[in-house]
Amino acid sequence: MSLLFGSSFTLPPLLLGTVLIATVLAAVHHAELIAHKMGEPFGTFLLALAVTVIEVGLILTLMLQGKAGAETLARDTVFSAVMIILNGLLGAFILFGALRHHEQSFQQVGVSASLATLCTLTVLTLVLPNFLASEHGPYYAPSQLAFVAIVSLLLYLTFVMVQTVRHRGYFLPPGGETEDPEAHAPPPSDKQTALSGVLLVACLVEVVLLAKALAPAIEEGVASAGAPHAVVGVVIAALVLLPESVAAVRAAMANRLQTSLNLALGSALATIGLTIPAVAMLSLVQDLPLALGLDSKGIVLLSLTLLVTTQSLATARTTVLQGVVHLVIFGVFVFTTLVP
Repeated sequence: MSLLFGSSFTLPPLLLGTVLIATVLAAVHHAELIAHKMGEPFGTFLLALAVTVIEVGLILTLMLQGKAGAETLARDTVFSAVMIILNGLLGAFILFGALRHHEQSFQQVGVSASLATLCTLTVLTLVLPNFLASEHGPYYAPSQLAFVAIVSLLLYLTFVMVQTVRHRGYFLPPGGETEDPEAHAPPPSDKQTALSGVLLVACLVEVVLLAKALAPAIEEGVASAGAPHAVVGVVIAALVLLPESVAAVRAAMANRLQTSLNLALGSALATIGLTIPAVAMLSLVQDLPLALGLDSKGIVLLSLTLLVTTQSLATARTTVLQGVVHLVIFGVFVFTTLVP
């Protein structure tokens, strides 16, 4: 694959994109194999972590290129990921699951803990910078950026400990939830799991290299279409979340809504809890500008999303209505991004 990146040989952007998507799907496949061996909720945590590593790699690669708009790329990508997950993905798997099973249930305690953590992280990283006096506009002062990065990482690690160790039962499916046949398939052997671990790391490295080669085409395509630069962040977020979205919808269709919620909310938390500290460290070390604060439109959409999500998941049951509401908000987000 190193030939893809040589100065004397390049592939067309469409082929690069196809290879990139195939590599992302391969990475998630190996993550799912390891997840099946580890069991829940470790499986969904691992899958969310793998996807976030891909996302962080893409963002850092594009930021280091130093092109116009690089200072807002992390903000745009993280915000887009949160909107895609909490509106597009959440709405899709609630809707499809409800169409097949009418009403689905989940454990309220674990979901409430996830949402409380997510609300805190999103406001600290994407809203608060606009209202501090040390720096003008959407920027944190260096000391503030370092502090927010540290507390974001600590908060995320605390959530991971609660999810996987101390209160693991809060994130397991409630009794009586129907499992699909794949859930009862025998787990892979230790040798297969180790091989998948090696291949997963290789796929993650390859994704970053492919993204670096594809990045100019993405930015040029957005610019030639006359679309705002924020669309680049939407494309990156949608790309890395595609395989996870498929897995979440499949789980909901199999009446495993708890697994879908663990995937979605865990991915949203990892997106902020890992991405923001990583880009903050790069910004501080390389002295790169990093704009994190959203504009007024973004703050309104984020506030609406967090409010509706907490209400939609407040009863431990979901129906078609919740799915449609979230998809409508997602449609508004996409439209207002293309037509600011």
